[in-house]
Parts: sequence; C-alpha cells; structure tokens
Amino acid sequence: MTTLSDLFTDPTRVIKPRQTGITHVMDKGLSLAQVSSLMEVADQHIDIVKLGWCTSVVAQNLERKLALFKSLPVAICCGGSLFELAIAHGKVPELVAFFKEWDFKFVEVSDGVVDYPRKEKLKYIEMLAKDFTVLSEVGKKDRRKAMNAPSQWVTQMKEDLQAGAWKVIAEGREAGTIGVFNEDGSINLALIEVIASKIDFNRIIFEAPQKEQQVWMVRHFGANVNLGNIAPDDVISLETIRQKLRGDTMPQKVLAKARQPVSELKRVA
Repeated sequence: MTTLSDLFTDPTRVIKPRQTGITHVMDKGLSLAQVSSLMEVADQHIDIVKLGWCTSVVAQNLERKLALFKSLPVAICCGGSLFELAIAHGKVPELVAFFKEWDFKFVEVSDGVVDYPRKEKLKYIEMLAKDFTVLSEVGKKDRRKAMNAPSQWVTQMKEDLQAGAWKVIAEGREAGTIGVFNEDGSINLALIEVIASKIDFNRIIFEAPQKEQQVWMVRHFGANVNLGNIAPDDVISLETIRQKLRGDTMPQKVLAKARQPVSELKRVA
C-alpha cells in the first residue's frame, strides 16, 4: 500500500544514522511519559536529546529517564552548564565517572557561564574525546560577555574541532536571542556568513529554537543543516520545514503546480 511518505518524502533528507542533518532536542524536564510519547511520533527525526543546563541535578526521574533512553534510538547528553558547574566545584572527575557509569556516548563542554582558561577547555575536549563524542559549545550566555568579533568565533571553533570535538555548537540559548542571533531573535547574518565561510557547516550545530530561525537556516543551508535547542513540541514541525512540507520552505515550482487539472483527477479515480 502506498504511504504518504512514499509520495512526498524529500529524497535529499539524510536518514538515521547520520552525521549531518542532526536534530538536537532540548529536554527542560520531560516526564517518562512525555519522552515515550515524543519517541512514538518522532524517534526517526531526533538524533540527540540534551538534558538542558543543570536540570539533571534536580529532576526526580533522572535515573529512570536515563534507563529509558538506553532503550531508545537516540543519544542523550547533559547540558554544557553542568560540566561548567563541575569545573567550578572541582568535581570534573566525579562527573566523568557518572557519565561512564550511565554509559553516556555524548558529552557537552562549554564556557558560556563559568570563566576558566581557554587552554583548559581544549584540554578537557582532548581528554573527553578519548571516551566520548564531544560537543563543544562556543559563545557566551551573558550578552555583556558576548564575543563580538566573528574571527574570535572562527578561531575558537577551529581550535575545539582540532582538539577532538565532533561538532561545535553555535550559542543561541533556549530563547534564541544571543550568540548567532540578535536580541530580537533575528539572524546575525554577518556573523553566520563569516562562520560558514571558514568552518564546514556540517561540523556546526546552530542552536535555533524559534521557527523563523529554523526556516532561515534550512533555506540558507539546506535540509541537512544541524540544528539544536529544538523544543520537543517542535520536532515534527522542524522535520516538515526540512522536507519542504510546509509553506515556508515549499519550493515555488511546487506551489505553481498546486492545482492539478480535473481531467488528471478523473483519470486517477
């Protein structure tokens, strides 16, 4: 039997397991039931689920959630802020031991909140890359400390990748109002174009929580751009944006042919 997927799935969209076209979802405190419901409708559209910032410290269902994720076809990681917290408290070895005990495959390293030497971040990436797939977030969460020079973003991204990071995450926060975005959520076009001209965009995950940002990224980079900080409720929406199944990205040539002649409809019937 013919399915709608057979008729309309975009053949250019990379399927799982994939190295590009990553959808990186933000979990701000999902219940086990919510995780199961999300996977029921979208597990093939999700690559990584991040337990946002330090929510894993206070979530009462953490161990049960980690056990559940072991049975699901997605990777899980903790937010980079948790690693920064471990640095501030001198508990990095204990946190790494926790990651190993629970068989984490991914670890996020960042310096968006806690100020520590740049060379130390590179050492952490190099160390962790021996046992985990490392995601390194670049950019500050406080606008007063934001990196304004595109060259600084490029330098840090290159260094993090050379140190062993699998991909670098371009900061945008869960609101999409800092880093590669302006305060009103609009695209910092000059910054993104410099980054994209110097760094392979397949190695970058752009945090893009707002629909308008997702649409822009897909139009600009294509269906297989890596996007992060996606809200669970927006996963299906994003996939339709990627696969040109929503008016925002549907090709004009498709829209121009939208009215099928009645004669063809009768022939099909």
